[in-house]
Amino acid sequence: MSDEDLEIRKAGLKVTHPRVKILQVLEESEQKHMTADDVYRGLTEAGEDVGIATVYRVLTQFEAAGLIEKNVFDDGAARYEINRGAHHDHMVCMVTGKVMEFHNEDIEDMQTKAAEEAGYELVGHSLVLYVRPLPTEQD
Repeated sequence: MSDEDLEIRKAGLKVTHPRVKILQVLEESEQKHMTADDVYRGLTEAGEDVGIATVYRVLTQFEAAGLIEKNVFDDGAARYEINRGAHHDHMVCMVTGKVMEFHNEDIEDMQTKAAEEAGYELVGHSLVLYVRPLPTEQD
């Protein structure tokens, strides 16, 4: 039994060929924030016969089961990443569209403090920084 099979079973889902292959694409891709079209393209390049509707359906099932997380950035495209359990935030390059993960304890502490000062307990958040490369000497 593969690691993907175990993950799918642990999430309470039946192990099927499309689910295994979609999870493999998400886990093995160098691109860690993939759209459904990216996943479909990865399956096609691997010679897998899985339809785009199946990709969307399985991604929705994986998200509901907690296997993956869905992020929607300013371009409106849903991007999916494996849920590794550790909190992180995102930076999106406005020039290349590249999505980068980061974690900063100072930012985490400030958000918790802001919530407490307003009389609340912080239970979750999503932070996305939209960035562009710094100008160089030649610019």
